[in-house]
Amino acid sequence: MPSRIIVFFLLWVGSLCALHSQSQSIELLRTQLQQAVSEREKMNLHLDLAEALFKTGNRKHFDQAIRHAKMANQIAVELKLPTLAAQASFLLGKIYLRKRDYRNAEVWFKSAQTFAVQARDADMIIKSVQQRSKLAVKDRNYRRAYQINEEAFNYFSSRGNSISEMDRDNERMLARYERERRQLEQQLEALRQERDRLSQDKTALAQESQALKQQVEQVEEVISEKEQQIQTVARQKQQAEYVARLRKKQIDALQLARELDSLTLVQTRLALENTRLANERTRYLFLLLAAIASIVLILAATFFFRMRAKQRTARQLAEKNHLIEQERQRSDELLLNILPAPIATELKEKGKATARHFEQVTILFADFRNFTKVAEQLSPEQLVAEIDYIFKGFDYIIGQYDDIEKIKTIGDAYMCASGLDESRRFPLNIVRAALEMQQFLSELAEERRSKGLPWFEARIGLHTGPVVAGVVGVRKFAYDIWGDTVNIAARMESASEVGKVNISETTYHLIKYSFECQYRGKVEVKNKGLLDMYYVIKEKEAVTAIT
Repeated sequence: MPSRIIVFFLLWVGSLCALHSQSQSIELLRTQLQQAVSEREKMNLHLDLAEALFKTGNRKHFDQAIRHAKMANQIAVELKLPTLAAQASFLLGKIYLRKRDYRNAEVWFKSAQTFAVQARDADMIIKSVQQRSKLAVKDRNYRRAYQINEEAFNYFSSRGNSISEMDRDNERMLARYERERRQLEQQLEALRQERDRLSQDKTALAQESQALKQQVEQVEEVISEKEQQIQTVARQKQQAEYVARLRKKQIDALQLARELDSLTLVQTRLALENTRLANERTRYLFLLLAAIASIVLILAATFFFRMRAKQRTARQLAEKNHLIEQERQRSDELLLNILPAPIATELKEKGKATARHFEQVTILFADFRNFTKVAEQLSPEQLVAEIDYIFKGFDYIIGQYDDIEKIKTIGDAYMCASGLDESRRFPLNIVRAALEMQQFLSELAEERRSKGLPWFEARIGLHTGPVVAGVVGVRKFAYDIWGDTVNIAARMESASEVGKVNISETTYHLIKYSFECQYRGKVEVKNKGLLDMYYVIKEKEAVTAIT
C-alpha cells in the first residue's frame, strides 16, 4: 500500500512538472512568434503553437489551437507548401474530432488528404483516409467509408504503389530494424561486462577504504591524547599567569597609596593659591564681561542688518530665477510643439539640426472634400473654429502613439508621419490613427447633420518609403520631410474616396496580417502611371485582442 502511494505521488509530481514545462514551452513559442519576420518562420511557429496547445488536453486551449493551425494552413497555401498545409489540415481535423465536431473534422481531414495527394505524401494520405473512414463508420455510412478507401486504393494503384509493394517496404524496414536491434544487444552485452568489471573495482576500493578508516581511527586516538596533554599544560599556564597578575596588582596598590599622599600635600598648597587667585579673577571677570557685552551688542546689530539685506537680495534673486525657469520651460514647450524631441535637443545643444535619411517612413495625408463649398456656408470665425476643432482632434488621435510625428498643416490638409526615428517598426499605429480619424469625422458629421449644420468629409491616403527629414529656415524655421514618398502619399490621398483610407501596395504588404484590406486594382496616378491600391477596412480581431 505505501509503495502505491509513493508511485501515485511521483506520477502526480511528474504531471505537474509536465504541465509547467508545457506552459513554459507555449509562452516561449508565443514570444518567438511575435519576433518572427519571415512567413515561413511564422507558419512553423503557428503550427508548433497549435500542437502544443492541443497536447495540453485543456478544452479551453482548443479554440486558440484552431486559430493558430488555420493561420499555419493559410500561410502554407500562400507559400505553395502542400506538405505543411496537409499537416496543418490534419491537426485541425484532430482538434475538431476531439471537440466532437464531426462535420468540421471530416472537412479538414479531406483537406489534408487533398494536400497530401498534391505533395505525394503516402503516410499523410493513409492517415487522412483512416480518419475519414472512421468518421463515416461512426455515422453508419458504410458506403461512404468504402468509397473513401476505394479512392485511396485507386490513387496508390495509379501511382504504382500497391499495397503489396508497401508491405515489401515494411518488411525491408523491419529487417533493417532487426539488424539494428542485434547491434544494440551486442553493445548492451559489452556494457554489462564493463559494469561487472567496475563492480569488482568497487569491492577492492571498499576494502582499501576500510583499511584507511582503521588508520584514521588510530591517528585520532593519538591526537586525542596530545590534546589532553595540551589542555593540562594550558591550565598550569593559566594558574601561573593568575598568580603573576595578583602580585602585580598588590605592587601597584602600594605605589598608588604613596602617590595619593604626595597629591594630598600638593592639593592643600593649590587650594590656598586658588583662593588668592579667585579674588583677583572675580574683579577682572566683571570688567571682561562688561567689555564682551558691549562687543556682542555691536556685532548683533551689524549681523541683524546684514541678514535683512541678504534675505531681501536672496528673495529678489529667487523671483528672477523663477521667472527665468518659467520662460525656459515655455520656450522648450514651444520648441517641442514645433520639432520632434531629438531634433529639438540637437538644435538646443549645437545650434543647428543635421538632415537625416530614413529608409522606411509611412506618410499620411488627410484633405477635406468640397472645402470651399462648405466654407462659404460658414463665417470666418466659425470656419477657423471648425478647422481648429478637427485638427485638434487629429492631434489628440496621433498623440496616443509615440511613433507618429505631426509634420504640418497646409490649408485644409493635414500631414503626419511614422518611422522618423532609429527603430524600424511596422506602420500599424499610423493606420489605426487613420481609421480613428475617419471615425472621428463620421461621428462629427452625424452630430452636425442632426443640428442642420454643414460638415466636413475627408480623404486619407498613406504610402511607405524613404525620405529625407530636416529643419529649414532661420526665422520661423520648420521641420519638414522630402522625397518621392511624399508625392506618392499625396497621390494616394487624392485617389481615395471620401470616408476611406487608401494605401499603396508597399504599405499593404507591411500591414496585411493585421488589417483587413480591399484590393482596388491598378489606378491611374498623375506622373506615376498605374499603381496598385488598397482600402483599409478594419483591424483584424486577433490583432486587436493581442494589442
